[in-house]
Amino acid sequence: MIKKLMESIRQYKKASILAPVLVLVEVAMEIIIPLVMAELIDKGIDQGHMPSVIKFGIILLIAAMISLLFGALAGKYAAIASSGFARNLRHDMYYKIQEYSFANIDKFSTASIVTRLTTDVTNLQMAYQMIIRMAVRCPFMLVFALIASFSIDANLSFVFLVAIPILGFGLLFIANHVHPIFERVFRTYDKLNRVVQENLRGIRVVKSFTREDHEIEKFESISNTIYKDFSKAEKILAFNMPLMQFSMYACMLIVSWLGARAIVACGGDAALGLSTGEFMSLITYATQILMSLMAVSMVFVMIIISRASAERIYEILVEESTLHNGENPIYQVKDGSISFENVTFSYSEKNEKPVLDHINLKILSGQTIGILGGTGSSKSSLVQLIPRLYDVTEGRVTVGGVDVREYDIESLRNQVAMVLQKNELFSGTIKDNLRWGNENATDDEILHACQLACADEFVSSFPQGYDTYIEQGGTNVSGGQKQRLCIARALLKKPKILILDDSTSAVDTKTDAMIRKAFREEIPDTTKIIIAQRVSSVQDADQILVMDDGKLAACGTHEELLQSCKIYQEVYYSQNKGGAQDE
Repeated sequence: MIKKLMESIRQYKKASILAPVLVLVEVAMEIIIPLVMAELIDKGIDQGHMPSVIKFGIILLIAAMISLLFGALAGKYAAIASSGFARNLRHDMYYKIQEYSFANIDKFSTASIVTRLTTDVTNLQMAYQMIIRMAVRCPFMLVFALIASFSIDANLSFVFLVAIPILGFGLLFIANHVHPIFERVFRTYDKLNRVVQENLRGIRVVKSFTREDHEIEKFESISNTIYKDFSKAEKILAFNMPLMQFSMYACMLIVSWLGARAIVACGGDAALGLSTGEFMSLITYATQILMSLMAVSMVFVMIIISRASAERIYEILVEESTLHNGENPIYQVKDGSISFENVTFSYSEKNEKPVLDHINLKILSGQTIGILGGTGSSKSSLVQLIPRLYDVTEGRVTVGGVDVREYDIESLRNQVAMVLQKNELFSGTIKDNLRWGNENATDDEILHACQLACADEFVSSFPQGYDTYIEQGGTNVSGGQKQRLCIARALLKKPKILILDDSTSAVDTKTDAMIRKAFREEIPDTTKIIIAQRVSSVQDADQILVMDDGKLAACGTHEELLQSCKIYQEVYYSQNKGGAQDE
């Protein structure tokens, strides 16, 4: 895991190396300062020798300035390295997500992915900064201070060796009990993000049904769960500080007591025992050792928190898409012919019943195909197999006489334009959104596509026309307008296959008929597959497929199905009750 995460450091390796190197210089100066202070006291102040006072005073000043300078530089490079590391992590995760299939995204959920890109990366950034600075500084400070203290008085320094294992066992106990809680907390964060996203996305529905109180209760319930888990974790972590303080003050008291007695016993003569200057140095080293231990515990706590985040980020980075190109992918799609050969499909291996069950179907290039069926009849699942948004469980789907799994995925999808059931527009101008279909599309091509999709009539009425800004999610246009813009966007791809997944449900039947007429006249060579709820939207199709419970119940023209298919008859007559039909 660590190796995989460290791959995201890349161009920030220099800063990541410089930070600990500069810290080592800072530590060296801080170790030298007490030794110089001892000389200053023993050879200068105690003996009243001013040249020694000036000499060691200047050395102290220089050492302090070097320590401050290198400490500041270490902080600067640690900040650069950690923020750069976080930037690259987000970049790598986001790029990895773009490679995911729908199945991969379904596995993690959108809310969980957002949490990992934000909260988890921030946790890892803070931990990394502490590791390359504090986690380097503290052990070196601890070791060098111990060496220096042992060189002054070995007997007194043994006190520190007693404190270290006590603290070590305490930290291990805390880590074992806290890490599972933080893992649970971050999973709850995912739920919180999901609730917030759902609420904001469906805020109009929430208000129309006056369900604000229900949503608040749901939010508070999850917030309380996070609060309880965090409180429990923090209560355990709280033992860290008293343990540190107890060890620190106990060591200081013992060193002060024994050191004072040693000075009195030898009369402050370093040759016989412990001098005043050495005692002051020892106190300083004791402080450095204990502060290092305290800092180590802080780093340790941060690593505990970030470990759960690191594991979640690692899951994203190592997840492999369920869809892959073959060894020698095909980059050219011959035509828009489609064939389903004994196709069975399930979204998950755990599903006992397949979503599609033994579908056999042939569609000629340039044909218009209508698909009807009740809710849950797997109409959308059927067409999602064509651009290989999912792979079949059994059988095969061919486009242009070639199995879709043999195509280069990008090349295949460039030739299959799909207007999904959930129409999405992105923040930006209408032109920006339309150029998702073809980034090099000219203004004339955009205009023509909009005319075919019957979108030009309302776009032209906007004060800024095609430069009108679309708000996030397309909230400033109606459902029907959004559908027509999405159809225009798909047409700009100039695909060999055009799939409309219930994409005209929000437009009136007259506009629907005009769009279909434009398709027949303007793109006769494009295979058109139209999923619809209205019979009028598909009755002039070359073939109409009737889906029922994941199976192909019937296939034929409008007239044929009226004679032979009971499901089609029921839908047709229910929509044309009394002979009235929307115009």
